[in-house]
Amino acid sequence: MTIQRTPPDFPEPRVDGEDTNGGTMPADSRTVLAGERTGLAKFRTALAFDRTTLAWIRTALTFATFGFGMVGFFRTVAQTVRSEQAVRLHQAAIRFGVALIVIGLVSTILAAISHWVALRRLRRGEPLQLTQWPLTIILAFFFALAGLYALWSVFSP
Repeated sequence: MTIQRTPPDFPEPRVDGEDTNGGTMPADSRTVLAGERTGLAKFRTALAFDRTTLAWIRTALTFATFGFGMVGFFRTVAQTVRSEQAVRLHQAAIRFGVALIVIGLVSTILAAISHWVALRRLRRGEPLQLTQWPLTIILAFFFALAGLYALWSVFSP
C-alpha cells in the first residue's frame, strides 16, 4: 500500500540538491524546507476547501429536507382539518417549502462552482481572492426573503 502525501495535481517539492533543470546544486536547507511546506500547505488548503464544500452540501440538504417536511406536515393538517385556515396554511407551507428546496439546490450549485474555481486557482498558483458577496451572505439574504414571503403568505387575507 502506497501513501501519497500530495495529490497528483500539485507539483512535488524538490528533493535536496536538485535544481529545476535536473542538475545538482548546493541546496539551502531553508529553501528545501520552504518548498516542502508550500506543497503541504496547498494540500491542506485543498482539503479545507473539500470540508467547506461538504458543509455546504450538508446545509443545502437540510434546507431541502426541511422544505419537504413542511409540505408533508401541512398536507396532513389540511387533510385532517377541513377548514379555510388549514387550506391557507397548507398553501403557504407549500410555497415556503418549495422556496427552501430551491434555496438548497441553488446553494449546492453555487458551492460547487465556488469550490471548482478556488481549486483551479490553487492549482494554477494564482492568489485566492475573497469575493465581495460571499456565499453565506447571499444565502442568508435569500433565506430572509423567503421568510418574509412566508410571513406575508400566512397573514395576508
